[in-house]
Amino acid sequence: MEKHNFKQILDVIDILTGPDGCSWDQQQTPKSLCDYLVEESFELVEAIQSNDLTEISEELGDVLFLVLFIGRYLDKVSPNFLQDVLTGNAQKMIRRHPHVFQKSQCNGEKVNINWEEIKKQEKIATKQDLGIFSSLPQNLPPLLKAYRINSKAAKIGFTWPSNEEQEAKLQEEWAELQHALSANITESKAEEFGDYLFTLVEYGRRRGIKSNAALSLANSKFLQRFQAMEDLAIQQGLDLSAMTLEEMDILWSAVKKSAN
Repeated sequence: MEKHNFKQILDVIDILTGPDGCSWDQQQTPKSLCDYLVEESFELVEAIQSNDLTEISEELGDVLFLVLFIGRYLDKVSPNFLQDVLTGNAQKMIRRHPHVFQKSQCNGEKVNINWEEIKKQEKIATKQDLGIFSSLPQNLPPLLKAYRINSKAAKIGFTWPSNEEQEAKLQEEWAELQHALSANITESKAEEFGDYLFTLVEYGRRRGIKSNAALSLANSKFLQRFQAMEDLAIQQGLDLSAMTLEEMDILWSAVKKSAN
């Protein structure tokens, strides 16, 4: 099997974007590739969650190719851009892990505190915005963004002191949602539902549950079971669209039982 390294991949990119290359690749820019990068990243996450090494290998390769493509494009704008990115990132990781590379004595929560303090000092040195949420990507998926917001707020102590108090807040948000639903005001319903979801994300975070990953798992489980229900209906000569909810529930229960 022929082996390829980073240089060979970069050579492929240079050929594709060169004078005799591919017309589509020649037209691409970092901005035009953003949607593809997001899509491929989601496909990589899905492959990782499936624990299929073949799929992971393929999707990881696709993401890596796009990252290198963008880096190579910017090499033409700023010489050695990609190499500077790699060097800068390595230096940053070394700087932010003094407990590993400088053998300083810290572990557990102290590691996280050090990480945030080092990031703060880096921002001061480069005169960046020091706001706690300044580094939060604006285009994160909402559930992931809510998790990150709660996590960052918690790092400076802006959260409920105990799980019991946070759970009481969740119940309060549920009551406010029910009130809004009773009033049947569209804007209020959406706002209170959002508040409840945001607080529910924090409820999970405090218990080691990442809401985005948990919902993704629930989505996959539902789709797998529904597909199995469709297959079972076909085997029995049934048409789901013509069945009652009670009849579909019988098939659904059979699928759940067979999965256990």
